[in-house]
Amino acid sequence: MPARRPTVGYLSTSGVDGKGGLMGTKRFTILHSNDMHGDFLAEEREGGGPLHGGLALLSAYVNKVRAEEENVFYVIAGDMVQGSIIDSDFKGISTIDIMNYITPDVVAVGNHEIDYGVPHLLFLEKIANFPIVSANLYIKGFDKRLMEPYVIIEKAGFDVLFTGIITEKIVDAMKLDEVIGAFMDVHEAAGEVGRICNAYRNDDIDLTILLTHIGFESDKELAALLDPEWGVDMIIGGHSHTVLEQPEVVNGILVTQAGTGTDQIGRFDIVVDDDTNSIVEWTWELIAIDSDLIEPDQGMVEFIDRYKSEVDRKYSVVVTKLTHEHTHPRREIETELGNLMADALADETQADVVLLGAGSVRVEKLGPVVTLMDFMGCFPYDDAVTRYTVTGATLMRMFGHWMRTENRDGEGECYQVNAGVRARYSDADGALVSLEVNDAPVAEDATYTVALQGYHAKNCEAYLSVTEEELLAAGPSKVVTTSAAEVLEAWLRDHQLQGRHVEGRLTYE
Repeated sequence: MPARRPTVGYLSTSGVDGKGGLMGTKRFTILHSNDMHGDFLAEEREGGGPLHGGLALLSAYVNKVRAEEENVFYVIAGDMVQGSIIDSDFKGISTIDIMNYITPDVVAVGNHEIDYGVPHLLFLEKIANFPIVSANLYIKGFDKRLMEPYVIIEKAGFDVLFTGIITEKIVDAMKLDEVIGAFMDVHEAAGEVGRICNAYRNDDIDLTILLTHIGFESDKELAALLDPEWGVDMIIGGHSHTVLEQPEVVNGILVTQAGTGTDQIGRFDIVVDDDTNSIVEWTWELIAIDSDLIEPDQGMVEFIDRYKSEVDRKYSVVVTKLTHEHTHPRREIETELGNLMADALADETQADVVLLGAGSVRVEKLGPVVTLMDFMGCFPYDDAVTRYTVTGATLMRMFGHWMRTENRDGEGECYQVNAGVRARYSDADGALVSLEVNDAPVAEDATYTVALQGYHAKNCEAYLSVTEEELLAAGPSKVVTTSAAEVLEAWLRDHQLQGRHVEGRLTYE
């Protein structure tokens, strides 16, 4: 990924001293990542060239900037964990241990930090040598925050306040938890930001930064809702994996994000005015992290190898060989790998329709040789699968809801489907055009079996426009497996040389 050309911006004006500098100001460098998803290892891209990404190169760059610049922050806007076998095998402990080596200044909670459960999240927080903040994650009934809501860091005589805002998806992930809850939308989150900022209205907070995990479009909506009197200067976000040419300025607030993984890092160089407590000058770059930029941090290489060697020993066995490399470039479209996984679940569950959460598939490509490590990195989530009976009318409503245009924005929940399902959606009309199951049009008064992962069943109203009561009303339901991962692994072992292509199961026109 090429580096972006920096742009010089001015958010306000201030006096200039006799040396051409701004009076009462300090320069800061803010490095930021988001959605790293256990992307520990550098990789060589197809066709050769430099190594890209990985925490050894990223660590080296952060160290370099910390050595070159006087006032540096490195922050992470959620989702450090989940997405690699090294992370999932150690349930995030490896990630926190490795991130302790880099030592970010502040980290915000993302939706995947909750994947291993709330008690485990609190355990990870305890072993972290850096603050993990979330302002709007609460213990129900007690009006107590689960995490530290903010941190104030003094640097060069300036006080900088960081707070964290979590995505609505954290509520979805915690619907099985009766104790923990969060504010549901950006309006309520904006109010929480206001409460924190108002608590320090009389203190000399020079810079206020929100670390969010709600997606770029929601970040802009949030920025527009914030009262300028609260003094928020910057929103550094995550969740939607957005790559920007330059930050946007909304309501006088800089809003940015840095894609996903460790192939790049965002860099702000800013000037902050102590008198007005505001950013008066800024530049921003999205910097490609590769071996042309810097040599890897060898200490980090050795540190990661401690975990990698143990994982390699456990998971190097070959599970299956596919006919060709299967790809999954985007969750919003039908993919080869999604088709393969959905077909495997359909075979094992004997359901008419499998709705496999497209975000459950965590890699962009798999095969042709698939080791256990490859598979676990591809499908790290373990969840039950239940087969429900629904009417054709309900099934068409479900497809019409999740296939809608506004849901396919990088933040919505989309699905992969099994062979025998053909769904056509009109973006122009905003409606489902047709739905076929087993090569026949769906009849509204007929019944069909649908397989859903537990997470999606628990959030069926938001994701599929159907209530849990409706899922149970039309006919019998059955938990067909308590472990989707085990079923998929067994199917792959038993079905060698499988191959799928994109064949028009999902069509948008």
